[in-house]
Amino acid sequence: MKGIILAGGTGTRLYPITKVISKQIVPIYDKPMIYYPLSILIMAGITEILIISTPRDIGLFQMLLGDGSHLGLKITYSVQNQAGGIAQAFIIGERFIADDSVTLILGDNIFYGCGLEEFLIQAAAERKGAMVFGYLVEHPEDFGVVEFDQFFNVISIEEKPRYPKSSYAVPGLYFYDSQVVKIAKRVKPSARGELEITAVNNVYLEKGELKVRLFPKGVGWIDTGTYKSLLKAGNIIESVQTIQGIYIGCPEEIAYRKGYISKDQLLSLGNKLKKTEYGMYLIKVAEGE
Repeated sequence: MKGIILAGGTGTRLYPITKVISKQIVPIYDKPMIYYPLSILIMAGITEILIISTPRDIGLFQMLLGDGSHLGLKITYSVQNQAGGIAQAFIIGERFIADDSVTLILGDNIFYGCGLEEFLIQAAAERKGAMVFGYLVEHPEDFGVVEFDQFFNVISIEEKPRYPKSSYAVPGLYFYDSQVVKIAKRVKPSARGELEITAVNNVYLEKGELKVRLFPKGVGWIDTGTYKSLLKAGNIIESVQTIQGIYIGCPEEIAYRKGYISKDQLLSLGNKLKKTEYGMYLIKVAEGE
């Protein structure tokens, strides 16, 4: 399975913060935002990753992450010239996906909590059809909403419905088989001129190949699309890391525990950042503390 991080868009809801810099470069406490979705893909066992961003911002991600070899990954990059919808990522990434299955994660979604890695590994093991996830929210009308029966068979999936049929939002994390490229190419643009991810999911639903899973109770999700959610995310990350001593969204540590990089490589990465708490944490992990 391969992975795509969609880190495009203009981030106008966060102006003036994002007027000259990508939203996914903005720090969430002690790390750039993109570290968090990157960590999710690594947790799922994905090592081939495509980052899609705007012509203005793509160079920033290349400077930040390079080719991914320092993490035992293979990271490549593509440009989304204009906002064409989430589903456009599959068309842009057609050659990258080839005949493989693919996970798409939005660059501004943060997931954290107990049992997350095992949950992701199980989801990544599914090779047929599509899989979305359900997360209980207070205001589902602000998100894509999935309706399902007692056996978790998907009944409907809608984008920001006026009258939601359930209270389960669909976070920006999706798993698909290789059919997704052909499906995305056949989807017609919505009224706002974009290829909607919900339209792709509805094609899988019509084929009887759309599954839904609910996140474990110990897993949290934050969509960092507003000032308040940015602050909330930063406070949560700081609190967990300070109180529990467990770092969230730390790709170096995850890569090390997955066996993608060695102890010496992790120490080297930590030493480059040793003037920070983040760097000292990497050194402690490498030394087994």
